[in-house]
Amino acid sequence: MQGDDVLARLDKYINQTGIKLIEEIDTPAVVVDLDITEANIRRFQDYCDRNGLHLRPHIKTHKIPAIAFAQVKAGAVGINCQKVSEAEVMADAGIADILITYNILGAEKLARLRRLAERCTLSVTADNAHTVEGLADTMKDADRALRVLVECDTGAKRCGVQTPEAARDLAKIIAAAEGLSFHGLMTYPPAGHNTEADDWLARAKTLCEESGLACPVITSGGTPDMWRAENLSSVTEYRVGTYVYNDRSLIAKGVCTAAECALSVLATVVSRPTADHAVLDAGSKTLTSDLLGLEGFGLIPALPDATISALNEEHGYLDLSRSVAKPEVGDKVRIIPNHACVISNLFDRVHAVRGTEVLGTMDVSARGCSQ
Repeated sequence: MQGDDVLARLDKYINQTGIKLIEEIDTPAVVVDLDITEANIRRFQDYCDRNGLHLRPHIKTHKIPAIAFAQVKAGAVGINCQKVSEAEVMADAGIADILITYNILGAEKLARLRRLAERCTLSVTADNAHTVEGLADTMKDADRALRVLVECDTGAKRCGVQTPEAARDLAKIIAAAEGLSFHGLMTYPPAGHNTEADDWLARAKTLCEESGLACPVITSGGTPDMWRAENLSSVTEYRVGTYVYNDRSLIAKGVCTAAECALSVLATVVSRPTADHAVLDAGSKTLTSDLLGLEGFGLIPALPDATISALNEEHGYLDLSRSVAKPEVGDKVRIIPNHACVISNLFDRVHAVRGTEVLGTMDVSARGCSQ
């Protein structure tokens, strides 16, 4: 893909609005600084290149094809989706290499998966024989085999086979299935335990190879541990999502600074009932209710000692009791959310800016893709 083509696609996805300044944007709204976004993409891509890792970004954080193209242009081998519907949006936009990290079940989803596999290089994951059987029945007469990775539970206690031996056994079933090819191992380890996960995967790889099964891809991930990925000896590919925007939870973990957070929620103070209490027009339909071990529902850099203490659907409660600065009714504030990924799924579009200049809006094309 040529750089000019990528830039043309990026321009295509920016809708002109006539708004030039952030202060002119109606609230509540999501603001994404493309300078910071591009710097985040470049920084971690360079890190992966230096350490011999393939990078496969998870698009659930932004859900915007133009940003996915920017990630691929920077050097990513492809993208990671969680649902067939997300992958369909990205394939429609022209993304060529897609991994779906989810057990895919049901006749309708499998039929869509078959059609999707005909127009991109597609890989999927499975952690049980029932899922593999459905994939094989769907792909048995396809022109090319569907690549399937075994999902491994390396401590997160979500999906995944429970032992390296079980990974080998499922890999054998995949390799023997018509229409499928065994492509490797996949995990999402618990934060802070990626080296233990790496040891688990190394054992599973050895067992597969001893059974005559090549294991070309071993994919792990997690933004909280991304700056320690060079310590992983077995992993060939790393998946991250939140890194593209960053958020308050990652500031708290020391992964980034507030200045490296590209996404913010713009809100207006709509009420100031008392000296120490204000109300924002950003509630649970705007800000995620995820706390992730933090106090409050977001960080306002301009009011660092204020706390967004509670949310209703349309109201955000701002506790100003510890804040020297006291915003007035009509003032606008920018909030770094606790968890950026959830925010993208709450809005049809984001306002793309560079610094204080508003470029226009970008459609969140994969918003609501839950199937």
